[in-house]
Amino acid sequence: MNKKKEEKNVHLFEGWTFSKKNYVLGGIGLATIIFGYVIMASGTVNSFQSLTLAPIMLFVGYLIIIPIALIYRDKKKQ
Repeated sequence: MNKKKEEKNVHLFEGWTFSKKNYVLGGIGLATIIFGYVIMASGTVNSFQSLTLAPIMLFVGYLIIIPIALIYRDKKKQ
């Protein structure tokens, strides 16, 4: 009876395997975020790059690329 209970135990991160594509997407997202902060810091207070371009890059990095890197899963061949 103990063997049946042990087989039903599922570890939390068993299905949470990252492939090379996940790490590449995460790196791209991190680079986008860093580049957005660099652009924000290098522009003047009321410039296009610090008021428009940098926030767009940060938005894309934080809310689009990083979640895609976490959610993306390769299709397994069966």
